[in-house]
Formats: sequence, C-alpha cells, structure tokens
Amino acid sequence: MEQATDQTGATQYLTFTLDDEVFALDIGKVREVLDYTTVTKVPQTPDFMRGVINLRGNVVPVVDMRLKFAINATENTVNTCIIIVEVAVDGEVTILGAMADSVQEVLDLEPDQIEPPPRIGTKMRTDFISGMGKRDEQFIMILDIDRIFSGEELAAVQGENIAAAANE
Repeated sequence: MEQATDQTGATQYLTFTLDDEVFALDIGKVREVLDYTTVTKVPQTPDFMRGVINLRGNVVPVVDMRLKFAINATENTVNTCIIIVEVAVDGEVTILGAMADSVQEVLDLEPDQIEPPPRIGTKMRTDFISGMGKRDEQFIMILDIDRIFSGEELAAVQGENIAAAANE
C-alpha cells in the first residue's frame, strides 16, 4: 500500500467528521470529494449501503460511514459530502463513495504523532483503525479503508443489484 509521504516522513491524510469525531484517510486512497448528490437506492443491500451515484458515466456505490460504524443516522446538511476512495480487497481495486458529515482538511502527520490503535477487549473490531493521530489535544482516528469492508460486503455492494439499478 502506497502512502503519500513527503521528505520528512510525514504522511498526508484527508480528515472528515462523523458526528463529533474526526477521522482520517490516507490521501493516496482518496480520488476526490464531491458535494452530496442524489443517491439511487438499491434494493436488498445492507443498511449502510445508501445506493449508487453516476460519476462521469460510472456506477459508484455509496456507503454511509455513520451507519457502517453504528453511529446514529442524521439528516444531510450543506456540509454532507461523498469522498470517492479506492478500496483494495483480494487484489481488486473498487471505487466507493464514503458519505461523511463534512470534510475538514488535508493534514500532514509525522510518524511520532501517530500511536497504534487502542486495544479494546475482543468485542469491538478495531482492525480497520491503522492508528490514532494526535494534533494539539485532539485525537484523529486514522482508518485503513481497505479493512473497513469485508470481501462479502463489497461483493454485495458490487453485485447484481447494482448492475440492475444501473440498467434502469
């Protein structure tokens, strides 16, 4: 996995919010950020799967990150956006839209500003958190986008339902 680093060893991250929490994605995984647009619902997909959008002629599945992380759903605001990301699962790259409450900034974090993810017993999955960034007094959860979705979930997201919706 390539990370965007500068000469000092810092890695660039795109930060975004869900509820009151700040999350970050390696900028190398981010293609672009879109204003929220109409999402076409797809029947028989998981709750977190909001539907699909047309991105320059391509069907792109959109995932509500709040629902994926079991954070209460909320009304969309003027700041709601869709972060277009590349997710690698089983050697295949999939383009996904990740719905976020708002995008904050691109942030450089040095290796010494990142701690390993917390160990929280065995009940909570934290393997999709690649680290905890620290800036001032704020913690930023750095996500490993490739580990957030299982192969089965992505297969459901990429499945026949979406192909059928694209043909409507």
